[in-house]
Amino acid sequence: MAVPTLEGVATSLRQNLGITVTSINRQTRWRPCWFVAGERDGETIDIVVRGDRIETSVQPLAREFAFHRLLEHNGIAVPKILGRLDDIGAFAMERVPGRPDFDGVSDADRDTVVDEYLQQLTRLHALDVGPFVEAGMMRASTPEESGVLMHFELERLWRLRKRRPNPFLEFALGWLHRNPPLSHGRETPILWDSGQFHHENGHLTAILDLEFGHIGDPIADLTVWRMRDTLIPFGDFRKIYARYEELSGRAVDVEAARRHHLAAALSNEMIFGAANVDPVPGMDLMNNLQWSSETNLHATEALAEYMEIELPTVDVPAATRRRGDTTFSHLVGELQVLRDDDPFLTHAVRLAFRTTRHLARVAEIGDAIVEADLDDLRTVLDHRPATWWEGDEELERFVLADAATGRHDEELVWLFHRRNLRNHMQMGPPGSKMVEHFPVQRFDGREPVNTATF
Repeated sequence: MAVPTLEGVATSLRQNLGITVTSINRQTRWRPCWFVAGERDGETIDIVVRGDRIETSVQPLAREFAFHRLLEHNGIAVPKILGRLDDIGAFAMERVPGRPDFDGVSDADRDTVVDEYLQQLTRLHALDVGPFVEAGMMRASTPEESGVLMHFELERLWRLRKRRPNPFLEFALGWLHRNPPLSHGRETPILWDSGQFHHENGHLTAILDLEFGHIGDPIADLTVWRMRDTLIPFGDFRKIYARYEELSGRAVDVEAARRHHLAAALSNEMIFGAANVDPVPGMDLMNNLQWSSETNLHATEALAEYMEIELPTVDVPAATRRRGDTTFSHLVGELQVLRDDDPFLTHAVRLAFRTTRHLARVAEIGDAIVEADLDDLRTVLDHRPATWWEGDEELERFVLADAATGRHDEELVWLFHRRNLRNHMQMGPPGSKMVEHFPVQRFDGREPVNTATF
């Protein structure tokens, strides 16, 4: 379904929910979303209309809506549902106040908000799964398989769209199949994509973004959250886990959490990987590329921590002078200063700016990176393939042949971390936000080592 127009959203709200729109703005987000001011029965309402994804879909929108409604009916702090808008592939909810980050917020207030969020999680995890089953929520065949349900569903969807070798993901998935997160029969309603909420005046207002909600291992809700902490610091996760244990009366299975973390770090590559090599109109390609690159580094860091091995570094190649350098520089400069009264158009220009800087950086160092990646392949293939695509094909065959045993895990972690580092340094120019990397908190409490300082 095409992204609805502003007029289409307004018409759907009027026809389906009796809401007269007084103002409407599409948000500059990767997923279609509109902020709406409206009136119904003489009352004003601030509304969020949430549409379906553009480039890929993990669960039907109707399932997200049903999960959201069940949480609301059970008193979990979520926005109030206003209704479905099936004609435009969306649904409407009341807009909640607050903010998602903690910039300028004291540690004490942050800890209060995080504690209130933990209280909501423990309430959610204590709910009866029966109504969620009746509503058609995704559920494993047996409770013992709940720990791998979403991870392997993402893998299934990725394989349906796979058109190009992806040796890194095949390697990491091979490791995950040998070392899956074991739920030991734990099975509750979970958010999975956890750590998303608004707060205001020192208190939680609502949990947001429930599209991955299903019946699964509650430990996952304590794990996916860790990657979001790299951008929005939530505090020491050892203390967060201890508080969850106190609130829930259940021990946190740290071994399962470590494996959930690795699996979650692969999720962006599985969700966006196919779309990144075959983009569809309207998708935020650079956002998806950067997210995937960042969390692929999280994955090799997680494997290195789990296997207790030291991560390698790489050298940044010297920029090659090209005849088109001045053209790239001119285009980047022009895009950098373009502005418009329409925030969505300004956002689109910003995306074009980031894409151009990425292409300029690939022009500067891309050839050297290909050569370095091919040189590294000697460590596992015992020879150097002639081209990057032959290298990817041969490396994937090697990885798949080793998947059942993992005899080459350590050398492959070394290899793929170096490849992931080189990929990340091409996201933009040195020192830009696109090439910044923020390692996840380690499970052992040690300070993480950032090998991606470009």
